[in-house]
Amino acid sequence: MNSKPAGEFVRESLASPYLSYYDGQLRTDAETPSAVKVQRLGPLRLINFTGGQGFITYAHIAPTDDTNLASLVGESLAYFREQPEIHDVEWKSRGHDHAPGLHEQLLAHGFAVDASESIMVGRAADLSAETPLPAGVRLRQIFSEADVRAMTAMQDLTFGEAVSAHHAEAILRRLATADGMQLWVAENSTGEILSAGRLEPVPGTDFAGIWGGATVAAYRGQGIYRALTAARARAALDLGKTLIHSDSTEYSRPILERYGLLKVSTTTPYRWSRTQL
Repeated sequence: MNSKPAGEFVRESLASPYLSYYDGQLRTDAETPSAVKVQRLGPLRLINFTGGQGFITYAHIAPTDDTNLASLVGESLAYFREQPEIHDVEWKSRGHDHAPGLHEQLLAHGFAVDASESIMVGRAADLSAETPLPAGVRLRQIFSEADVRAMTAMQDLTFGEAVSAHHAEAILRRLATADGMQLWVAENSTGEILSAGRLEPVPGTDFAGIWGGATVAAYRGQGIYRALTAARARAALDLGKTLIHSDSTEYSRPILERYGLLKVSTTTPYRWSRTQL
């Protein structure tokens, strides 16, 4: 007898089509629209981003006799190690993939496992309802360098990190490519940024991604993040995108679930840094 609660069966049945859309539309070149170089290695896609970032992703790794995980991990890392400008590499894994031994091979090759996040997918329309804001708070899309630097500084501090010029410059480089990324903030009457996040429409798909969501701790629980999410969903609909996806922390996952997104799987990044050598 299966002991799963009835509600869990319902969530799984609803999430299943969304997972198919995610795998079919996003685990392709559409996943990395800002790549500056793509190299194939068997089932892997080895991606170079600006700012010395390497990224490894794939549609699937079949656990067959001709798939040698140790070789795949070693060769992919060697590819990036031979490029001195690459200082960090992320291997993006998904919880619904079946690749026995992958975790052990990544650790053996010097990758460190990071915190898992929930892959959330749902209809943009379900997130788009107007949401009241606290008095004196407004939403707007930003474009200027000063605004971008203020936004990234808030995000760095909110996530418990030192303010990073590298973070700001990466976003500014991306904004300069005019690839469709939008930056949205909530600010108070004095111009202090209280919450922020990106919208990234994915060309050739039904999807737009919502990323980088952060809200200053003192302003959480007031509906600001919810309103910011709704604004991005409306912007996605204006662009003809009907589905939203996000990799969500345990802070944002319950918020997105309350407004219609479903957890379809998990993603766990494994990170290698040249400074670890």
